[in-house]
Amino acid sequence: MIAIVDYGAGNLRSVQNTLKHVGAETKTVSKPSELDGADKIVLPGVGAFGAGMAALRDSGFVEPIIQAAKAGIPLLGICLGMQYLFEASEEMGIHQGLGLLPGRVVKFPPNGPLVPHIGWNQLHIRQQNPLLRGVNEGDYAYFVHSYYVEAADPNDILASTDYGLNYASVVGRGNIFGIQCHPEKSQHVGQRILRNFVEDIH
Repeated sequence: MIAIVDYGAGNLRSVQNTLKHVGAETKTVSKPSELDGADKIVLPGVGAFGAGMAALRDSGFVEPIIQAAKAGIPLLGICLGMQYLFEASEEMGIHQGLGLLPGRVVKFPPNGPLVPHIGWNQLHIRQQNPLLRGVNEGDYAYFVHSYYVEAADPNDILASTDYGLNYASVVGRGNIFGIQCHPEKSQHVGQRILRNFVEDIH
């Protein structure tokens, strides 16, 4: 069973529908105690980092998610949920993240391409991982974001995307994973990544 964290700031319906489409058994959880017994956890997110982390804290999810990840339960952060996995974000001030992976969330430089980064862009595979099984070098995914992850450890970067600079668009370490793209809008690539999380990540 895959628990989808409902803290009032995530795109739950679209993520849940895509997971069901690839054969997952899911439940949305709005209380930390409902994470008990979950085989895997999905942390979605849209909007601003600070407000989203505040909602996670107010809902009591921060420590239970950290403890679940440290206990080895597979965790997948999606879009803003991927950014939460890191130590801090510079979006509208400095805000603390979950700190499960080293690195920061920073804004695209003002002299680069248009921000936000909206639309189709390529995934460049940096290392092989079960999460990316069947995803080919140069496959396209759909993005909507103004800030990107600056990962401190290159070994955590599973795939990168070029938008004026190369940034981490898929990350993973052990049982902790994140994808910056919107899987529900990324057609077969998004479905493949979610299916891999369901079937191949243990």
